[in-house]
Amino acid sequence: MKRKLRIVGIVIAISLVILVALPSFINVNSFRPRLESELTESLGRQVKLGDLGLSILAGSVSADDLSIADDPAFSQSPFVRAKSLRVGVEWMPLIMSRSLRVTSLTLDRPEIALLRTASGKWNFSSLGGKSEAKHSQPAPAPAKSVTPDLSVSRLNVSNGRLAVGKAHSQQKPQVYDKVNIEVRDFSFTSEFPFTLTANLPGSGDLKLEGKAGPINSEDTALTPFQAGIKIHQLDLADSGFIEPASGLAALADFDGRVTSDGRQVRTTGTLRADKLKLNPKATAARRSVEVKYSLIHDLEKQSGTLSQGDIRIGKAVARLTGNYRTQGDSTLLDMKLVGQSMPVDELQAMLPALGVTLPSGASLNGGTLSASLAINGPLDKLASTGPIKLSNTKLAGFDLGSKMSAIASLTGGKTGPDTSIQNLSTKVYVAPNGIRTEQINLVIPALGEITGTGIISASNALDFRMNARFTGGSLVGGLTQLAGLKNASSGNLPFLIQGTTSEPRFLPDVKGLMGGKMKGLSGSTTTGQSAVEALTNLFGKKKQK
Repeated sequence: MKRKLRIVGIVIAISLVILVALPSFINVNSFRPRLESELTESLGRQVKLGDLGLSILAGSVSADDLSIADDPAFSQSPFVRAKSLRVGVEWMPLIMSRSLRVTSLTLDRPEIALLRTASGKWNFSSLGGKSEAKHSQPAPAPAKSVTPDLSVSRLNVSNGRLAVGKAHSQQKPQVYDKVNIEVRDFSFTSEFPFTLTANLPGSGDLKLEGKAGPINSEDTALTPFQAGIKIHQLDLADSGFIEPASGLAALADFDGRVTSDGRQVRTTGTLRADKLKLNPKATAARRSVEVKYSLIHDLEKQSGTLSQGDIRIGKAVARLTGNYRTQGDSTLLDMKLVGQSMPVDELQAMLPALGVTLPSGASLNGGTLSASLAINGPLDKLASTGPIKLSNTKLAGFDLGSKMSAIASLTGGKTGPDTSIQNLSTKVYVAPNGIRTEQINLVIPALGEITGTGIISASNALDFRMNARFTGGSLVGGLTQLAGLKNASSGNLPFLIQGTTSEPRFLPDVKGLMGGKMKGLSGSTTTGQSAVEALTNLFGKKKQK
């Protein structure tokens, strides 16, 4: 028995010695031209390999360096560069008949450059076929597509770096680090499973898992696939996905699915955004926003439709739907945002994200907000227009009556430390240069009805021309006695709102009230001067001498 064990041990030892010694007798570099040729033919790109090494025990051939050429229509730099390439092979055919049969491919620390033209064409579209001809050359006659005969049991990318940019542009690309890809049972002619993980540009991480294939022989970018996608803590402002001029920023989590049939990409999912900003001068929102959406994107037209865009802030829900399209480097929107009877208390925390500043120390409490806005234009210069309505709310910490000084005493109305608003409706036009409001109608039970128009600049400066119709009958007599105005019987008082949104100032609109005829009132200049003085005192301002 001992003798048999000794013989088995000797056989195993000799076998190990042979396996270790065999690479010394095989010039593995003699396979390099063939390996380069087969990879070049399969990918349709020039492939170059460095010195090869052979490991019989691991059953693999390794190369010190790898480079795969880019489509010359995009770049003269390599499409892929890798520190090393390991090719799994069946070693018995290699030893016995010098036959090279590939079982796996592993790229270590590759640098991959993905480039996209303004029309949506990618530099990897021609992988597996002939690269695009130069524009100066006449177009060749259409040739029948030949599907490469390449299948690999396992294809891995380890610790890669992926740069995604625009072709022929000086703009910095978006860089994905620590890219790991695993593909099993890869073939150009059948479906294969894959998993991709990566660190996102700026911050955050991505996981994509699903199936793809068969490879589209005319355009690799149109290969059908389906996958689940998860994104964690993507910083939109630093990601490069959003134009910096748009002012949009958030930390986003996403969980959804994406499916492509080679013509259209359908994606659904839920996006959660924290620290949201929607305006360059805005500050981050104090609560989360959740968006549940469904979108279809046309790969050829580079346009899409958002059929569902439910935006939820607590119990407040608004719905965004519409279309978009790319035009050069810009994305153009044509959408509609509708929210009905949204609780103001839920929206209060979102005002900073919109760049909306309330008077210092003030806040909105209770009531509802309704809006119907058309959103149009390029993403970095969006314009929104439509009606909004605020109902049964309170502007806490803001005494409008005291701001308008003697008005409250003349009408007998007082707002107190808070201003109760029965209704505020207006038509707004929101653009990067500010907000224009028209058809303002504000009903404050303690005072009356206020109408007018105005502008809020991008720096939050106010320029409003307003008209107040106060409740109570004492206003008419009081104004008539104070100012000697025969036309005050209507009970209307025009005034201006200036200053800023945080520190508004209410001023008399003397020109508006007197119709530009101050000197002609009652045929007396003295009467006109007394009217100005009375109106100035009405707003708590002394007449300047």
